[in-house]
Amino acid sequence: MIKFLDLKKINDQYAEELNTAALEVLDSGWFLLGEKVKTFENNLKEYIGVSHAIGVANGLDALRLILNAYLKLGAFHEGDEIIVPANTYIASILAITDNRLNPVLVEPDIETYNLDISKIEQHITSRTKAIMIVHLYGRICWSDELANLAKKYNLKIIEDNAQAIGASWNGIKSGTLGDASGFSFYPGKNLGAIGDAGAVTTNDSKLAVVVRALANYGSHKKYETVYQGLNSRLDEIQAAFLNVKLKFLEKENQYRREIANLYISSITNPSINLPLLPKDSMEHVWHLFVIKTENRNQLQKYLEDQNIQTLIHYPIPPHKQEAYKEWNKKSLPITEEIHKKVLSLPISPVLTKEEVLQIIVAINNYKV
Repeated sequence: MIKFLDLKKINDQYAEELNTAALEVLDSGWFLLGEKVKTFENNLKEYIGVSHAIGVANGLDALRLILNAYLKLGAFHEGDEIIVPANTYIASILAITDNRLNPVLVEPDIETYNLDISKIEQHITSRTKAIMIVHLYGRICWSDELANLAKKYNLKIIEDNAQAIGASWNGIKSGTLGDASGFSFYPGKNLGAIGDAGAVTTNDSKLAVVVRALANYGSHKKYETVYQGLNSRLDEIQAAFLNVKLKFLEKENQYRREIANLYISSITNPSINLPLLPKDSMEHVWHLFVIKTENRNQLQKYLEDQNIQTLIHYPIPPHKQEAYKEWNKKSLPITEEIHKKVLSLPISPVLTKEEVLQIIVAINNYKV
């Protein structure tokens, strides 16, 4: 079986360094808010090219903390609106509603699956305070039009960068394009921890100070609580693991690009809709390689019979989830089409070229 993602094989590559890193943490006797976290924050901000990086517990918390910090700073108020792509993973939505802000769902571009920037302006009202862009599947979502729109209406741009670490636009990495960005280091991400982990990046010093406090019970100083905060801290052992794996991220992202290029150049089955290659200004990192087809479930079963594991990202759109019953009758046809027809093929730094070719042959031989 060609696994969709072989996490053991991925981490086995770095087993010696990961074991050493774990032992260093154990020997230090210091497990939270220590030197490993400081080192990772410094390494991350240097890699991204940003002034501040704050390690937090997970990607959802990263977004929750950004929004909460803007509320604390008075930039947002309860009931304000945040524009967000309708086809994003549910975490983007949860972060908004958890802060008693209102998500405004905007349809994606059917060709890129990212937020359709041309549709944003018609959704802007006097209550709109930010646009949350999602670099979905590791594909960069940015343009001059987006930046100009935010400037015209005095809106913050928040990046959900959970799937796109290392992606870039005109040489500028995601995570520093907007006003603030949330990262996830869930094990299956391009930069994955051995457990949950996340980070916030920003060039806004005031925002960074508030985010750091909010993540630490709302405290700048032990036992002195300024805000009603969270316990959302990146621990030392995950930071140590991430420091090891960050060194290999560029190489692994480049290999993902090679696999994506091979898929796109070699899959010729007319029933398969392939993702577009990026424009010259864009550099994707292909966290997921997502195809679209009319008979998604049939294709998935066929590939399973060929010993190829695939996944669906994601079967149910946010506006059809039980958690948001008030949206269940909304009609978002582009989003609904995507969620009904997409299928994710294996793509990872340990997938061999022979396995990629086996997947290509299987798909080209598939008959509807």
